[in-house]
Amino acid sequence: MTAPSPPRPSGRPGPLGRTLALELVLPLAVFYGMRALGADQFLALLLAAALPAAHAVHGIAVHRRVSGVTLFVLGTMVLTVAMSLITGSPRALLIRDAWASAAMGLWTLATLAVGRPLLYSGTLAFLSGERAATWRRNWERFPEFRHAMRVSTGVWGGIFLCHTAVQIAMAASLPIDLVPALEPVLLAVTVLALFSFQKLYGDRYLRRHGLRMHGVELSRRRPDGQTPAPVPPPAPHPTGEGRP
Repeated sequence: MTAPSPPRPSGRPGPLGRTLALELVLPLAVFYGMRALGADQFLALLLAAALPAAHAVHGIAVHRRVSGVTLFVLGTMVLTVAMSLITGSPRALLIRDAWASAAMGLWTLATLAVGRPLLYSGTLAFLSGERAATWRRNWERFPEFRHAMRVSTGVWGGIFLCHTAVQIAMAASLPIDLVPALEPVLLAVTVLALFSFQKLYGDRYLRRHGLRMHGVELSRRRPDGQTPAPVPPPAPHPTGEGRP
């Protein structure tokens, strides 16, 4: 059971591409560039961490509003710099990203108790029109779908917290100059673990309970093993104003 992917615009990089550039590529380039120029570890890490903070400040200036994500980015930046100055060690700057993964893990788990699971609501946010209505019908009609969404969301939250623990262990024990290069590797492993679990567990669970996903539409197999054709949407009213 995999969530549908939103359409990807051509040409200029989308929000994901810009985020990866600002959070991974450019900070790495700044850190290792400054180290090559002879800067100490604290200054190099500080300048690398300043890029996401500068982007957050730019967003405030352009949109003239402060989002929770922006406040979180700036808050973690201030907190990690303060911790590094207090402890006198640049290692505190290395755990800046761990705050984000910890918050993501806790928030993901919190959606199991409040509202609907993150994997359900997060996918719904990328859908519109009839596809969004179909996703909502899956939730209303199939208890197996609701169970799979809850279990998957719980596992995702646990993986995020494991990612946080590994980040902190790396920052505390590995050579400082090595940790920034390993962060993208750890991120790639985490993303692979997330989607591998989702594919293996979700699809197998639904098939085991006689269900099959067609795009965003879930249908139940007939006893003869065949999957019924998806039910077409109701025909519009002759006046064009909807059903009577």
